[in-house]
Amino acid sequence: MKKLCFLLSFLVALTSFAQTPKIEALTSGKKTSLRGLSVVTDNVLWVSGSNGTVGTSLNGGKDWKWFQVKGFEKADFRDIEAFDGATAIVMSVDTPAYILRTTDGGYNWKVVYENHKPGMFLDAMEFWNSESGIVVGDPIDGKIFIARTFDGGYSWKELPEQYKPKAEKDEACFAASGTNVRALDRDEAVFVTGGASSNVFIRADKIRLPIVQGKETTGANSIAVWDNKKENGGKKMIVVGGDFSKDSSSLNNCFYSNNRGKSWTAPKAPPHGYKSCVEYITEKHLVTCGTSSVDYSTDGGETWSLLSKEGYHVVRKAKDGTAVYLAGSNGKVAKFVE
Repeated sequence: MKKLCFLLSFLVALTSFAQTPKIEALTSGKKTSLRGLSVVTDNVLWVSGSNGTVGTSLNGGKDWKWFQVKGFEKADFRDIEAFDGATAIVMSVDTPAYILRTTDGGYNWKVVYENHKPGMFLDAMEFWNSESGIVVGDPIDGKIFIARTFDGGYSWKELPEQYKPKAEKDEACFAASGTNVRALDRDEAVFVTGGASSNVFIRADKIRLPIVQGKETTGANSIAVWDNKKENGGKKMIVVGGDFSKDSSSLNNCFYSNNRGKSWTAPKAPPHGYKSCVEYITEKHLVTCGTSSVDYSTDGGETWSLLSKEGYHVVRKAKDGTAVYLAGSNGKVAKFVE
C-alpha cells in the first residue's frame, strides 16, 4: 500500500510538472522590434515591426518568410491583422500614417489608407470579422482619431468630428502591442488611453481607470475582453500598463472588471513590472507580457506568477484555435506552451 501511495504521489507530481507553462523560443535575430502579431489558426501567424518588416509562418513558427515592404523600409508597423495565410493588413503609425493590404502572402502590398495630417499617429487596429474593423489613433485637435472599414480593409472612413471621443489634456493612446482597442459586442469596441490621464472608452461612456497615470510614460497599454455568456452585461475585462520608463515597477499596473467595466479591482498579486499586452486564454487563464517579463494567471487575473524574465511586447491567442504566441524586440517570436 505504501508503494502504491508513493507511486500515485509521484504521478501527480509528474503531471503537475508537465503542466507547468513555459515559453518556447521559435525565432530571433532580425533587426526589428515586433509589436504587431496576428494569430489566425494554430499554425498561421503574422508579425510586423520596425524597419518595414513583416513576417509570416504557415506551420506554427517552424519556418518563416520575412519581407521588408518596398517603399516602407523606414516604417514602423505597430499592428497587423491577418485573415488567412495570404491576406493581411498592416498599419504604419507615424505621420504620414498608412494602412496597407496584401492578398498574396506578403509579396505585394497595396496602400488602402493614408493620412498626411500633422500629428497623425495610429495606435491599433481591431476587426470583428473579415469585413468590419476599426483603427484608433492619438488625439488631433482634442479628439481621439477613429476610422472604420466595412469591406475587409480595402477602404477606411474617418469618424465625423462630432462622434469622436474628446481627449483630456496630454491624454493619448499607446501603440505598444496593437491591443489598446478590442471588440466588445457585435458592433461595439472598447479602448484604453494613458498619459496624464488614463481612461477606458465604451461607446459614449468614459470611465477613469485607477491604473498609474500622470506622466506621458504611464497609463493603460492593453485591454482584453472575455464574454462569459451571462446576461446583464456578461463581459469580463482586464487592463494592463504601468510606467514603461520604470519597467520593473508593479505599482497599479493591472486592473480587472467583472461587470463590463463599471468597476475595477486590483489583483492581490499583480504582474511583475510594466506590461504592454494582456490576453485571455480561457476565462480563468491569462498571459501578460512587457519589456521585463511574462506573467501568468490561473484565476482570472486575481493573482499573477512570473513565467519568464525574457521581455516581449505582444501576446495573442489564435482566433480559430488554442495556440498562443508572443513577439518582441530583436525579431523574437515564441510560443506559450502549457
